[in-house]
Amino acid sequence: MPTSTIRITDPSVDHLIQAAPADSCSTDLAAGPWTFDTVPGYGPGSSMGDVIPTGAPRQGELPAEYREAGEDELDSRIRAAKAALGDRAVVLGHFYQREEVVQHADYVGDSFQLANAALEHPDADAIVFCGVHFMAETADLLSGPAQSVILPNLAAGCSMADMADIDQVEDCWEQLADVLGPLDQADADGRVPVIPVTYMNSSAAIKGFVGRHGGIVCTSSNAETVLEWAFERGRRVLFFPDQHLGRNTAKAMGVPLERMPMWNPRRPLGGSTAAELEESKVILWHGFCSVHRRFTVAQIDQARAQHPGVRVIVHPECPMEVVDAADEAGSTDYIRRAIAAATEPTTFAIGTEINLVRRLAAQFPQHEIFCLDPVVCPCSTMYRIHPGYLAWVLEELVAGRVVNRIQVTDDVAGPARAALERMLAAKPRA
Repeated sequence: MPTSTIRITDPSVDHLIQAAPADSCSTDLAAGPWTFDTVPGYGPGSSMGDVIPTGAPRQGELPAEYREAGEDELDSRIRAAKAALGDRAVVLGHFYQREEVVQHADYVGDSFQLANAALEHPDADAIVFCGVHFMAETADLLSGPAQSVILPNLAAGCSMADMADIDQVEDCWEQLADVLGPLDQADADGRVPVIPVTYMNSSAAIKGFVGRHGGIVCTSSNAETVLEWAFERGRRVLFFPDQHLGRNTAKAMGVPLERMPMWNPRRPLGGSTAAELEESKVILWHGFCSVHRRFTVAQIDQARAQHPGVRVIVHPECPMEVVDAADEAGSTDYIRRAIAAATEPTTFAIGTEINLVRRLAAQFPQHEIFCLDPVVCPCSTMYRIHPGYLAWVLEELVAGRVVNRIQVTDDVAGPARAALERMLAAKPRA
């Protein structure tokens, strides 16, 4: 039986990789992230094959005392630093973080929940965001001017977010204007030709672009609500960077596939004809999540064959055919709530990042919970946040020094904040 189908009591993917690196998607995962932080690329893991943009942030060398410290020592130092800081610092942890980091978070959640958590601590001097770069940027946009947002490892980026850069999006907007006419000119119904919608998994620059053009940010939790908001204001939507979330959400709302052309930024008109763009309802950017692209219909078929009656839940970043084959699709928080709400012992096959799946398996031992993908392959960039980095940034705060601060420039911050505030007002249905 594959390792990931065994019910576990220790949810640590890090321990699994250290013990059995041959069962992971890269044996390099067993090494500390500081061994590859200075090398271009996303690091070992699911997105190791994605091309990283020139100029992507790099992390400087972590002091030797943190690289050489054992797990117990790092755990003690993190707890001591948090106790010394008290309410002056709040630690946010994404669901996909390794267990060794999540256990120290004051709040754990998906990107939507953590964006709200950043708003709820106006008195904290520092917000330490255990996630990836775009999430820390979002926290900076939503936090107060006197607060410092810290990303423990600057190399923790996001390959999906990097698939739509500001120059490509600006060029796309100009080409759409050539086809659709002035994009700020409303029709008789008060709707403009296109409303830009960006997934949370995008840079602050992209969020700023969206804000300047009357658009909105979405998460996997509120994508449908956001699309409804956009359709009230525009005849069509430009959705980026994740094609799968856009396609799956719009399809569930009744938008025909033929009215969802793909925009490939490397091709004129994104690879579509002018007529296809004019007839479109949702224009999908050619981007994806390397973690969720790993899930297949064959994996679902195998799970059903081996576990009759299994309940299959996948993330909406998975390809459409996988979402269609599953029993349900929803955000990371939806998956967590669905399992928590199950009153009878149930077998769950889950299509999302392995750290969350293993944590849920440990949290709900009355159920059998396993990952659809039998190969342990965590999010490459989330895995860059190691307890050594968390201990370092917290102890620097205790010493009165702020390291790895994430700051969005003023010219971007205003419109990006407007797009985020529209997102926060678009509450997902319960």
